[in-house]
Amino acid sequence: MANQMLPKARLLPPKHQKGNLIRITPSGQACGAQVTGVDLTKPLSDETVAAIRSAWLEHHVLSFPDQAMSDDDLERFTRYFGDFGHDPFFDPIAGREHIAAIRRDADEKSPLFAENWHSDWSFQAHPPAGTCLFGITIPPVGGDTWFANQHAALDAMPDDMRAQYEGLTAIHSAQMAYAPDGAYGEKDEGRSMAIRPDESAREIQTHSLVREHPETGRPGLFSCMGYIIGFQGMEQQQALPLLQQLYAWQSRDEFVYRHQWQANMLTMWDNRSVLHCATGGYDGHDRLLHRTTISAYQA
Repeated sequence: MANQMLPKARLLPPKHQKGNLIRITPSGQACGAQVTGVDLTKPLSDETVAAIRSAWLEHHVLSFPDQAMSDDDLERFTRYFGDFGHDPFFDPIAGREHIAAIRRDADEKSPLFAENWHSDWSFQAHPPAGTCLFGITIPPVGGDTWFANQHAALDAMPDDMRAQYEGLTAIHSAQMAYAPDGAYGEKDEGRSMAIRPDESAREIQTHSLVREHPETGRPGLFSCMGYIIGFQGMEQQQALPLLQQLYAWQSRDEFVYRHQWQANMLTMWDNRSVLHCATGGYDGHDRLLHRTTISAYQA
């Protein structure tokens, strides 16, 4: 499981914050690393931010334990890596424009939020480069987040399967989730999260299914069935089996990092490199995290 039996850490220069070194400890799984030796409640130097970005691009998911961050700290950290992304179907928390609460109350009976694999807001014209999530109230059991490395998924794909997907343009939409008749629409009752369904969820956007990462140039698969509703120029009866086959491949165990949360832990992930999904197992316990998004990378 995540954060257990971690491989040997490595130190990244430069020195910062009274001479400490950033320590990067890989998860030993398909992606993910833990970062220590940095205090995110204080402003970071350019050198420190560059070292974190380098580790983020390498490992795709970074976690920072033992960070007693305020909402101001969370916003400041997010801005080191880009502008704030646009969250179209969440209401922000009171007094903030760019922070959303990922919340589930102990007595909540609604279906688990975000339990299907996805890349955040892939239906946008310029999907967010990354997401930051800060653990505030973390249950004693359950609630792991799973991440699937889509560079590794593409690298391992058999040639004959890859030939089925190379060159395809995927059609993305939020309609199945956030339209008024979607999973989080008007019939979704008793949910503690401030989700705001809207007719705009029916809009579509296209992206290449296999594409190069805008910063590293490494090819990978982008998004999956759910937000991908079809392929451009292909009949739905032909597209659906391809989407189902792809979804099963993308989430194979060998591509997955299983992340365990702690209170006061910040986790950031690269939506251009990984899929993620929520897991349950904490019925009877409150869970609360604060979330920001990092806008699309601009070269």
